[in-house]
Amino acid sequence: MNAFKGILILFLAATCLFSCKEEKDPLQGLTFKEQLKVLFPNSEISTIEVKDHFTEAFKMVLKQPLDHKDPDAGTFDHHIYLSHTDYSKPTVLVTEGYGAKHRTYELSKVLKSNQVMVEYRLYGNSRPTPLPWKHLTNDLAVEDYHDLVTKLKKLYKSKWLSTGISKGGETVLIYKSKYPEDMDVAVPYVAPLINTQEDPRTEEHINSVGTAECRDKVTKFQRLTLENREAVLAEMERVSKESKMTFTDVPMEEAFEYAVLEFPFSFWQWGGKCEDIPDETATPEALFKYVNQIVGVGFYSDEGYHKYLPSFYQHMNELGYYGFDTTPVKDLLNIVHEPTNKRFLPKGVPIAYNPDYIKNVRDYVESKGDRILYINGAYDTWGACAPTPKPNVDALKMTLEGGSHKTRIKHFSDADQQRIYDKLQDWLGETIEIYPL
Repeated sequence: MNAFKGILILFLAATCLFSCKEEKDPLQGLTFKEQLKVLFPNSEISTIEVKDHFTEAFKMVLKQPLDHKDPDAGTFDHHIYLSHTDYSKPTVLVTEGYGAKHRTYELSKVLKSNQVMVEYRLYGNSRPTPLPWKHLTNDLAVEDYHDLVTKLKKLYKSKWLSTGISKGGETVLIYKSKYPEDMDVAVPYVAPLINTQEDPRTEEHINSVGTAECRDKVTKFQRLTLENREAVLAEMERVSKESKMTFTDVPMEEAFEYAVLEFPFSFWQWGGKCEDIPDETATPEALFKYVNQIVGVGFYSDEGYHKYLPSFYQHMNELGYYGFDTTPVKDLLNIVHEPTNKRFLPKGVPIAYNPDYIKNVRDYVESKGDRILYINGAYDTWGACAPTPKPNVDALKMTLEGGSHKTRIKHFSDADQQRIYDKLQDWLGETIEIYPL
């Protein structure tokens, strides 16, 4: 009996030796591209141009679930751009708000980090035909990021940061509110959190920003352009033909009036210069050229209308947007008497706007959103909707005086840039190296 027990013990010990032995890491010894293929077996991975400090770069087209809780819903081709430099470096996740174009973001340069750029689901090259509208939601996009990051953390085990611009920055904040521990630091640029479908704070901003003299020039330009309607429209038609722009979904004269109504928003958003605004001596050609420069009438063309359908749907269905103030030019409008961005929604697609969705995100980031660095421009119209963290929150909001929607870290003074770098260093720890711009 004792002999039998001895044999049994030896057998169990041997079994434990082999079964309890740590399994070999399936990623060990593979190239970066091979590792991606293991982590994302249902993807197409191709080499792309290497930029800046990176050593390798790949485009990954991932078979992304349309609904992460319903595998029967199908998939879409999700375009993701991965730029690799060093496993020990931080990794920056770029949440694009629209389509994605392979490039290096400012934050990635500051940290000489790895970079993962994600095209927003169902936008750009990730947009299927027909578009499954019910699957175009922020919550599903957040699940895209969470799943991607969870897998990539098997490769990148240093610090993670998320960043994005405008709608992409808003996505950073939504993601932060849903999965606060996924990222060590969040850096949204010029990101609004909008109160209503057409937030009146943007109109309040337009009527108070800059100087009274400049605001008056903006209004005079709007009126001057509408007063010269026929001649300016003729120039718009000429330029449209040259550019092969068509206006079927939004007829040209309606597009013209929307462009004029849009002008104040875009002027302050993009940092227009008061001295450049044409006056009463300007030709119709000059009037149209300036409207087109600031607003871009192609936005209302058939191509632009189709391109931005997902954006208008999301803004009207979940995110909220801005409205139009007709007061300064109401007497000169022939078509657009009650302007609204609902005009540009996809036809026949229902929406169900819930103001509490973004309110909950704003309440979280303002009250609990630690380790968020906000970059904003004081003149930017979207700045009227930017969140403001409460004093007890470990966050930093930097607003550039006179800055626009183009505001970046590099535009701040040396002293303010150092303040930004010091805060990033504090959050990331002394082992992470920062490379001032």
